[in-house]
Amino acid sequence: MSRVNFQDLLDAGAHFGHLKRKWNPNMAPYIFMERNGIHIIDLQKTVVKIDEAAEAMKQIAKSGRKILFVATKKQAKDIVSERINAVNMPYVTERWFGGMLTNFPTVRKAVKKMGSIDKMNADGTLDHLSKRERLQISRQRAKLEKNLGSIADLTRLPAALFVVDIQKENIAVAEAKRLQIPVFAMVDTNSDPNQVDFAIPCNDDAAKSISLVIDAIAKAVEEGLSERKVEKDKEGPAKEKRAPKKDPAKTTARKSIAKKEAAPTAEKVEVTPDVKVEEKKSEE
Repeated sequence: MSRVNFQDLLDAGAHFGHLKRKWNPNMAPYIFMERNGIHIIDLQKTVVKIDEAAEAMKQIAKSGRKILFVATKKQAKDIVSERINAVNMPYVTERWFGGMLTNFPTVRKAVKKMGSIDKMNADGTLDHLSKRERLQISRQRAKLEKNLGSIADLTRLPAALFVVDIQKENIAVAEAKRLQIPVFAMVDTNSDPNQVDFAIPCNDDAAKSISLVIDAIAKAVEEGLSERKVEKDKEGPAKEKRAPKKDPAKTTARKSIAKKEAAPTAEKVEVTPDVKVEEKKSEE
């Protein structure tokens, strides 16, 4: 069963592409027809591609790895932040900083800086600073929270990237390609689908279209996480059955016996007076 209904995509306007003069020839396999100078996307292929991408992302989530969602477009910001935050995945909706992937250690330092400010606030260190210094630190904290707060839990490079509009997020796509991180993306008729690993041909400008695709992907991620949780719960009792409980009294007794056997025993040899006499005679 498909994760997205064909009719829902049609109602959301996911089939509307860009003007014919703005098209990318590599999108030809996904274009159904041209009407009034606008390309119409083949939604049958869109449904198939959504299913492929969702299944792949489900497996990534099931393995316990993180997927980074990138959507800085005005139409996609709130949709991504609300839906992806619910599945506890990192996302970037404010601004993509150059080097966020290729220079990841520096980004982690900025995130740690945010944590150190919170610690200073908790232990009362900020109270001993002047009003001006406190204001500067609070502004710095707010700026870091706005730009990097959504990736605070991303302690290592993500296993995959999901992008809305690869033309707008071209720097993020280029960094992921350089690091050989697989890229999933919503691709419109003016973009090159060959730049990404999993292209979903659809309208990446309409809010309804973005919401429909993001919702399907988020559900797949949620399924992967729930399956991982079920597997972990099953593994727990299985491990307990495999490892039998040891009796502490028996263990202590075995250790003491082993120590006695290992310790070298000194044999006592009694020398009698007769032996001493015989030894003196032999010496003479």
